[in-house]
Amino acid sequence: MAHGTSPYKIALVGIGKIARDQHVPALQASPDWELAATVSRSGTVEGVEAHRDFDAFLAARPDIEVISLCLPPQPRFAYARKALLARRHVMLEKPPGQTLAEVQALQRLAAKQGVTLYASWHSRMAAGVAAAKSRLIERVVQGVHITWKEDVRKWHPGQDWVFEPGGMGVMDPGINALSILTEILPEPVHLVSAELEFPENRDTPIAARLDFTGNVGAVFDWRQEGPQSWDIEIETNKGAIALRDGGARLEIDGTPAPLPEHPGEYPALYARMAELVAKGESDVDLAPMIHIADAMTLGRRVTVAPFNF
Repeated sequence: MAHGTSPYKIALVGIGKIARDQHVPALQASPDWELAATVSRSGTVEGVEAHRDFDAFLAARPDIEVISLCLPPQPRFAYARKALLARRHVMLEKPPGQTLAEVQALQRLAAKQGVTLYASWHSRMAAGVAAAKSRLIERVVQGVHITWKEDVRKWHPGQDWVFEPGGMGVMDPGINALSILTEILPEPVHLVSAELEFPENRDTPIAARLDFTGNVGAVFDWRQEGPQSWDIEIETNKGAIALRDGGARLEIDGTPAPLPEHPGEYPALYARMAELVAKGESDVDLAPMIHIADAMTLGRRVTVAPFNF
């Protein structure tokens, strides 16, 4: 998908855990991309040109036309706006911003500048998601139960930003489940009620229960130790379908279903970004984020024990 035979040059901004674990390996394995630079206050990637200041980077490397932002949501809008103003194509980690209005502003700016904006949802690229979606087309969904329980100390060790305003708390992993839900359901649903558990010393929830139209419910919890639970169980008029391990496994009536070979979530995201840049298109689906915003609006707040890393 790159220019003829040469790959697109891309810069990674924010070299933290997700960048090291997912973005860097995906880019280094892809024929579409050349990881040409990084921008981070402290992190670097061996063998890759490193910058600390984003403005200086934009001025110094006009040849790098694609920027992938792996920063926390709070500072991401300012960086994305600068990149779009500099006519760079931009890929956003999930969630694409702190608020819907922020991302809509970026959408308008990308369109005005004639560049690509991609709000990526990595869980939609999990191995079982497309197969589940295709099986639901000819079925009537009678109910969905989402269980998304994990250990925040394992996945966000010491990362206080997740509990600060804009960090979304347990909605940060929960939005992964909602990104799958909004991708696979033949008919959209909307939130009708929610209960959000806030640690008494934190500004974002550590657990949540969400109820939607269509007999759809979700339970998110960041206090799960031991085995982690990322399950979406769907009852239909033709039996049960379940996505396990965050969408990596598909079960039909309790039996594992064979899935085609899969490149991995982040390689699939970067293949999609290359396709969007080549076509001059953007892809910004805010459906998962709308559900989170609705939960924050409709949610009944419950104060629970303080949380410390």
